[in-house]
Amino acid sequence: MLSSLGRFVVRRRRLVLVVSLLVMLGAGAAGGGVAKYLSGGGFEDPAAESAQAKRALESSFGTRNPNLVLLVTATDGSVDSATAAAAGAALTRELGAEAGITQAVSYWTLGSPPPLRSNDGSQALVLATIDGDDDQVAKVIEHLSPRYTRPGGAEVGARPDQVAISVAVGGFAEVFRQISTQIEHDLVRAELISLPLILILLVLVFGSVVAASLPLGIGALAVIGTFLVLRVLASFTQVSIFALNLTTALGMGLAIDYSLFVVSRYREELAAGPEGRPGVAAGREPGDAIVHTVRTAGRTVIFSAVTVAISLAAMLVFPLAFLRSFAYAGIAVVALAAVGAVVVLPALLAVLGHRVEKWVVWRRPVKAEGTGFWHRVAMAVMRRPVPIAAAVVGVLALLGAPFFNIAFGLPDDRNLPASASSRQVQDTIRTQFASNEASALSVVAANVGNPQTRLGDLQRYAEDLSRAPGAARVDTLAGSYAGGRQVAPPNEASARFAGADGTWLSVVPAVEPYSEAGETLVKAVRDVPSPFAGVKVAGASAELVDSKESLFGRMPLALGLIALVTFVALFLMTGGVLVPVKAIVVNLLSLSASFGAMVWIFQEGNLSGLLDFTATGTIATTMPILMFCIAFGLSMDYEVFLLSRIKEEYDASGDNVSSVALGLERTGRIVTAAAALLAVVFLAFATSQVTFIKLFGLGLALAVILDATLIRAVLVPAFMRLAGNANWWAPAPLRRLHDRFGISESAPVAPKPAAPREKVRA
Repeated sequence: MLSSLGRFVVRRRRLVLVVSLLVMLGAGAAGGGVAKYLSGGGFEDPAAESAQAKRALESSFGTRNPNLVLLVTATDGSVDSATAAAAGAALTRELGAEAGITQAVSYWTLGSPPPLRSNDGSQALVLATIDGDDDQVAKVIEHLSPRYTRPGGAEVGARPDQVAISVAVGGFAEVFRQISTQIEHDLVRAELISLPLILILLVLVFGSVVAASLPLGIGALAVIGTFLVLRVLASFTQVSIFALNLTTALGMGLAIDYSLFVVSRYREELAAGPEGRPGVAAGREPGDAIVHTVRTAGRTVIFSAVTVAISLAAMLVFPLAFLRSFAYAGIAVVALAAVGAVVVLPALLAVLGHRVEKWVVWRRPVKAEGTGFWHRVAMAVMRRPVPIAAAVVGVLALLGAPFFNIAFGLPDDRNLPASASSRQVQDTIRTQFASNEASALSVVAANVGNPQTRLGDLQRYAEDLSRAPGAARVDTLAGSYAGGRQVAPPNEASARFAGADGTWLSVVPAVEPYSEAGETLVKAVRDVPSPFAGVKVAGASAELVDSKESLFGRMPLALGLIALVTFVALFLMTGGVLVPVKAIVVNLLSLSASFGAMVWIFQEGNLSGLLDFTATGTIATTMPILMFCIAFGLSMDYEVFLLSRIKEEYDASGDNVSSVALGLERTGRIVTAAAALLAVVFLAFATSQVTFIKLFGLGLALAVILDATLIRAVLVPAFMRLAGNANWWAPAPLRRLHDRFGISESAPVAPKPAAPREKVRA
C-alpha cells in the first residue's frame, strides 16, 4: 500500500502540492484567528464537589466568590479619612453598576470590617463578582481593568473624590487575564527566537539550504492545519487557549523529526548501491528512491505518529478541559505532521529530484559503513555494558530523587513576573492584610428549608467551622465567628447568606489557599459534622483538593493505556517481548529524572534567580501529567526510529551486536539532530514570563535531551547487548501473532548462516 502511495505521489506530485497549498491557505484563512475562540479556563472537574457547590451557589443564591479585587490606597495616609471614605464608597457604587458585575462590596460599604483594611490602615479592598463562565469573565475584566487602574489624581480632569485614592486591579479574573495575555506575547517571542535558530541548525544538519527548508514547510502545514481543527472543535466543546503552545512546539518539532527521517532516507536511497546500501556506485533514480523511502521510512513515520498520538490521547481520560485540549491539539498536529511527511514531502522531493542538494553550504564526508561516530559509541558501550549502564542509571536516579518530594498546587498570581500589576496587588494582600477575603471557602447548604428557622443549628455549625485549623473567620446569616465564638452580630451584608430554601457560609482563610495548609483547611471543613444535609464546599483551596483527586484517580487508567499501547506497538515492530518492556522501563527512568530536576528547580526554588521566577513550593497539578504524555510520546518517537533500523539490520544479518551498532549509526545523527531542534523549540518556550510555561518548556527540553543522549546512545545499546538474541524472543502464540500482523521497514529474510558475527571484546 505504501509503495502504491509512493508511486502515486511521484506521478501526481504537482497535483498533491497544489491541493496541499490550497488546503494550507484555506486553513490559514479559517483558523488563523483561532485564539479568540479558545477558552482561558478548563481547570476544574465539572463533577467535583467544589464545582457542584459553585453551581449551587450561583443558582440558589445568585452569588459566587469574588473574582475581582480593587486595592485602594488613600493618598492622605488613612482609608478612614472622610475624603478617602467618600471616594471608596463612590468607587464601590460605580463598580457595582457596571455590566457583568453581580455584586460589589467594600471596606466602606460593609461597616469597616478590619479584615478588609491593611495592617497599617493605608489601604482597603473592594470585592466584586463578575458573572458568567470563564470566557465571559475574561471579556468583562478585559474591559474593566484599564478603566479601574487609577493612579489617583494623576489623571487630567480627575474628580476630587478620585484624587483621594489610587486604585489597582487584582483578583483571579485579572490574574488569569494577565497570564493569558503574557502567554500570547511569549508565544510570539518564542517563535521569533526558535525559527531562525531552527533554520540555522537545519542547514548545519543537511548542509543544503533547499533540503533544510523542507521541514519548515511541513511544520507550517501541520501547525496551520491544527489551528483549523481547534477552531472547529471550539464550536462544539471547550478548548483551552494554552493548547496553542503545544500546537506550535509539537507541530514544528515532529514535522522536523519526520522530515529529517524521510529526507535522510531519500538521500541515502539516492546514494544506494545495488543491494540498497550506501556505496560509490550510482544509486536509485529519484522516483524509485521516493517509492522506497515512502515504503520504508514512511511506514516508520506512520507507526511513530500513531504511537505518539495514542500517548497524547491518554489525556482524554481526564475530566479537565485543559488537559483534553492538549489531546485534541496533539492528535491533530501529529496526524498532520505525518501526512505532510509521507505525502506532501515526497511530492516536493519528486519535484526537486537531485536538486534537493542545491545551494550546498557544506558536505559531510562519506564514511565507510561501520566507521561512523555513533557506530563507535555503540561498540564502546557494548564492550562494557554493565558498568556503563549502572553509571547512567545512577545519574538518572540521582536526578529523579527530588521527585519523591513533589507537592502539587494550582497556578496563581505568583506565576506572573513580580512586575505584573495583579501580582503586586496579590502580594500586597498576602503580606499587608490579615486574611485573604477573596479566597474564602463557600460552604453551601441548598434545599434545606427556611434558614431563619435553623439559626440555632447555623450558629453551632459556624462555631465548629471557625475552630478549623487555618480558618480566620466564618461569616454567616447569624453573624461572624472566630475561634469558636461569635465576634460580630448580623449586619446588612449578612442577608446575602439567605436563600429561599437554604443558606451558605463563608470560611475566610488565614493561610495561602494553594498550599498544604489550604488543603488541610478544606479537609477539616468537610469533616466538621453538619446539621444540614447535602453540604458542599467550594473555593480556591477546595478546587485544589478536588483537582488532585480527579487527576490522580484517573492516572492509573492513563498510565495503563500508554503502557499497553507502547508494548503492543513495539512488539508489532520487533517481534520480541523484552524490547517493549525495556523501552517502558528506561523511558520511565528518563522521565523521572526530568521531573526530579523540575521539582528541584521550580518547587524548591533552586535557580529561581537565574531563571527569574518565584517558587511557590508546589508544581501545577496538570504539568507532570501533560509533560509525561508529551515526553513519553516523543521518547517513543525516537525509540521507533532507532528500533526500526536495528530490526531492519537484524532481519538481514541475524547478528544482534552488529544490528544495534549499525542501527545507531544510521539513526544517531538524525535522532540527535531532531532532539537538538526540538530542544530549541522547547527552550524558546522556557523564556516565557509565566512560570508554568517556563517549567513546561525547560522540562520537555531536558526530557528530550536526556532521551536522545543517555537513553538512545547508552542505555539502549547496553541493555540490548546484555539481552542478546533474547531481545527478539516471544512465546509461540505471540510469535504467530507477529508473523501475521507485524510491521517492519523491510520484509524479513532468513539470517545468513555463514555470516561471521562481529566480535566484542570483553
